[in-house]
Amino acid sequence: MTSLNIGLIGTGYMGKCHALAWNAVAAVFGDVARPRLAVLAEHSQELAETKAQELGFVRATGDWRSLVNDPAVDVVSITTPNAFHPEMAIAALEAGKHVWCEKPMATKLADAERMLAAARASGKVAALGYNYIQNPTIRLMRRLIDEGQIGKVNHVRLEMDEDFMADPEALFYWKSEASSGHGALDDFGVHPLSLVWTLFGGVRRVCGHMAKPYADRPVQGGGRRSVETYDIATVLMELDSGVSGVMALNRSAWGRKGRIALQLFGSKGTIVYDQERMNEVQLYTVDRVKETQGFRTILTGPQHPPYDKFIPAPGHGLGFNDLKIIECRELIRRIGGESAHLIEFEDGIRIERTVDAIARSAYEGRWVEV
Repeated sequence: MTSLNIGLIGTGYMGKCHALAWNAVAAVFGDVARPRLAVLAEHSQELAETKAQELGFVRATGDWRSLVNDPAVDVVSITTPNAFHPEMAIAALEAGKHVWCEKPMATKLADAERMLAAARASGKVAALGYNYIQNPTIRLMRRLIDEGQIGKVNHVRLEMDEDFMADPEALFYWKSEASSGHGALDDFGVHPLSLVWTLFGGVRRVCGHMAKPYADRPVQGGGRRSVETYDIATVLMELDSGVSGVMALNRSAWGRKGRIALQLFGSKGTIVYDQERMNEVQLYTVDRVKETQGFRTILTGPQHPPYDKFIPAPGHGLGFNDLKIIECRELIRRIGGESAHLIEFEDGIRIERTVDAIARSAYEGRWVEV
């Protein structure tokens, strides 16, 4: 496969993560051509030039539209705040580019549907940044389920907690604005939903509740501003398979840093996983001798691909950026016409519809079909 020319829009937390992935993917895997980092866009020419030099891009621009229309760009990485995803992704697809867009697709379902329509019309690959599904432990969990290690799954519990909005006196910023979406539900609740999709498929119906722990926050220069989003969400779910589920989300949970906890209960055992210990999974099976029954810890290692592409020794562990490198390789393979372990717009819209159904359920106080 020939080398792809990359355009990157945005250089914050996730923009740097994408740049690191594009820089590292060929060296780590060795089975894809090294991408060419062609153009980087930021909100000003000065910042774009600084970041392009830091991250290894050939050219810089303060106008993202010139990037998506640049004939030298094959793939556009979109890592801007959520509200900008639809306009940028649609423009890139209409310009004939492949798209790698960070989650969520959009802050409104109607915009996500427009993104899907643009992807279908373009015939290009349009993938979403759900890198947690790339973790070898998640792939192992799927294999354990498929092999019947815990029997027939009958209940799923998911939690995602962080404390970056736990301080009631932290300054108001864009994630508390209604334009950013519902709050915890779509800001990061889509991550556990991506794991549900990967492990089990879609969600049939939901009953949701959302809460604001703090009514307002201080603003720079004095005064306070009302919080417009919900930092807490709780959901009852019924999956397409009939499995029952519970999801709890909180981005104001003191002490939690990056926790996505899954408990999968089956007729013959249980699987437990916690993202804060992302290189291990707990497995309980009923076939253990009673005197020694209990959960056993499985540490990831080179026997759990693609861990072996990073580290030859078990127990050393992969990190968040490594998962993005894996995702980048899957994207390149998909663009090359191969099958790939990705959530594309066609699948991502199911997650967006689930989010929309949960929000409607919370506002209307009833079960809602997805």
